[in-house]
Amino acid sequence: MLEYLAWRLLRIVPIVLLVVTLIFVLFRLVPGDPARLIAGATATQESVERVRTQLGLDRPVIVQYLAYVGGFFEGRLGYSGIYRDDVGPVIVRHLGPTLALLASAIVLTIVIGIPAGAISAVYRGGAIDQVVSFLVTSMLSIPNFWLGLMMISVFSVTLGWLPSFGYGDARSLVMPTIAVAARMIAIVARMTRSSLLEVLQRDYVRTARAKGLRGGTVLYKHAMRNALIPTITTIGLQAGYLLGGSVVIEQVFAWPGLGQLLINSVGVRDFNMIQSITVVFAAGFLLINLVVDVLYVVVNPRIEYR
Repeated sequence: MLEYLAWRLLRIVPIVLLVVTLIFVLFRLVPGDPARLIAGATATQESVERVRTQLGLDRPVIVQYLAYVGGFFEGRLGYSGIYRDDVGPVIVRHLGPTLALLASAIVLTIVIGIPAGAISAVYRGGAIDQVVSFLVTSMLSIPNFWLGLMMISVFSVTLGWLPSFGYGDARSLVMPTIAVAARMIAIVARMTRSSLLEVLQRDYVRTARAKGLRGGTVLYKHAMRNALIPTITTIGLQAGYLLGGSVVIEQVFAWPGLGQLLINSVGVRDFNMIQSITVVFAAGFLLINLVVDVLYVVVNPRIEYR
């Protein structure tokens, strides 16, 4: 297992390098002068040239690329002319809120989505199954930004129970978490139901029941272990998408995470910041996939990696 993990970590390096290269090339193809945007529309040409030199934009493109790649693997992500600071510390300050939102959404998804799917499978065709299916379909149909705006209207403006924006105490985390997790909960519940229904029809489950084992024992000790493998995969993929896909929700709730930082950086074409945030998203997605592979073994010890 340790050898497999080491091999997977080594494989992340060339993938991140490819992502860095693609991002660097794509943003250099975008028309416009970032030095002019940073300096301001009324800045003199001398000021613009000073900014260009400070950011290293006056050097040949290949030199800029090699300097950026070398700096990235050394932990130097460049300088942000907008924030007047190194990119790394700025990203770290915004990374905490994003991780808090992602973690709370995953926990809420596990706590609600998996039990809902399991209950729906156990009571297949009954009233509970129909209610869960209706709720799942509804949650899949509602855009998360609309849900966020409706919650702000009800729980902040009308009732005054929760803050409508900002990052502070646990109360400020409630509505963004629900808005981010709603669709994820529905997807996980549907996957859990489908996977568990398939497992419950297998021979070893019938054998366990024929031996006189109680229904709860059959469900949790025999069926759920195998049924959770596709569910874990789904949660991992959705978590990876949420890492970079919570941009809209962060804007709705003025959440000071990487998504909002990315939007602000795009508006002023802060190349170094945009590149670094995108690489962080890509690396995070790869690490989440690695964690998912490890969880396979935790849930089902019969799985082995060589």
